[in-house]
Amino acid sequence: MLCLTILSVALAALALVPSISGALKDGDCEVCVSFLGRLYQSLQDDKVKFNSTNIEKALVETCKDAKGKENRFCYYIGGTNDAATKILNEISKPLSYHTPVDKICEKLKKKDSQICELKYDKQLDLSTVDLKKLKVKDLKKILEVWEESCKGCAEKSDFIRKIDELMPKHAPNAAKARREL
Repeated sequence: MLCLTILSVALAALALVPSISGALKDGDCEVCVSFLGRLYQSLQDDKVKFNSTNIEKALVETCKDAKGKENRFCYYIGGTNDAATKILNEISKPLSYHTPVDKICEKLKKKDSQICELKYDKQLDLSTVDLKKLKVKDLKKILEVWEESCKGCAEKSDFIRKIDELMPKHAPNAAKARREL
């Protein structure tokens, strides 16, 4: 009888321990955590009343300006016009209660695992990187981030020439550092 009591107390204690498998690991959901963290901070800075309606409006408005991975995140949660589903209330309600954004992202991960698979592209250090060793895809990505195009570029050297030409405009510190080398 004593053994049965101890076993039931142990099982009850285990039930109270939060699940470790659901917790976010370092680097998980980086786009979600970053995006919602900035949204939460902007709402606080603007002294917006924290209710679901105001948060949803701010979320949709923020999603209009989102680019790249953040735009994809907005698509997944229904913050864009072309989104197939809308789970904005899964964000606005907990945020109105000041729930930490990592906990919100943890719950979103259970709804749609793609949300937490989004990761920001690694930033290149243009002041030290050897452009000749990069792939053409990476060179195109640099120009895309700068919102520039390379009309008539057929070879890798054309892309490198265009990046070198535009670097003082878009990355002046990197251009200066490259000249000093």
